[in-house]
Amino acid sequence: MIRLSATLIVHNEEKNIVRCIESLRTVADEIVVVDSISTDKTAEICRSLGCRVFAREFDGYGTQKQFAIECSSNSWVLSIDADEVITEELKNEILEWKRTGGAQSVHGFRIPFSLYFMGKILQHGGVGKELHLRLFNRDHGGFTKVPVHEGIRVNGTVGTMRGRIVHYSYRDISHHLEKINFYTTRAAEGYVSRGKHFSRCWVPLKFPISFFTFYVIKGGFLDGYPGFMWSFLAAVYATLKIAKTIEINPNR
Repeated sequence: MIRLSATLIVHNEEKNIVRCIESLRTVADEIVVVDSISTDKTAEICRSLGCRVFAREFDGYGTQKQFAIECSSNSWVLSIDADEVITEELKNEILEWKRTGGAQSVHGFRIPFSLYFMGKILQHGGVGKELHLRLFNRDHGGFTKVPVHEGIRVNGTVGTMRGRIVHYSYRDISHHLEKINFYTTRAAEGYVSRGKHFSRCWVPLKFPISFFTFYVIKGGFLDGYPGFMWSFLAAVYATLKIAKTIEINPNR
């Protein structure tokens, strides 16, 4: 039978962490939490729920998540965020995979994601059919170390699960804007560090092109008002990422 470690990196997640951990308890043989020195009760809550908790100063998403992987006791790891929950279907699928031992030739699994936004699970707008590699054998892969939008790379065959992870990313519009501000700054810093440049004339074009892509081409309008707001804010994100890159680029 396969043994599985679930890993999380957290910072001031007391509002989300119980929901996440409770969804993991039946499938994970251990839950490893790396806390970026939270000032709320996140670490205390995690310990009370039986997690192994490590404190570490935050130095980037990829490096922080890789540290969590290295702290785990098992070769197979499910990396999940504090604002995510695994569905019952995915729980049952993972339990069956663990029981049967899985195919020896498969070293990772992509998992379908659903975004819960403004009281609704979005089905369109580019977020209805997302797949992310989150379950993998750490002996054959690990996290990239980019400043933002880190990912897992696996040397070997990657399969796909049917069950989903539901992402409760945004509490409200204000919280969404806070995250947009944070992530666009980190993304811009990553672009500049890699020597990427953008022309200023691209900024006024980026918003309408992005909004049309999310709302019309990718069908965001089919999700009603939440679909409109998601498309609008996604276009804001795309535009600000370029504008901030131009702003902080020393060679602009």
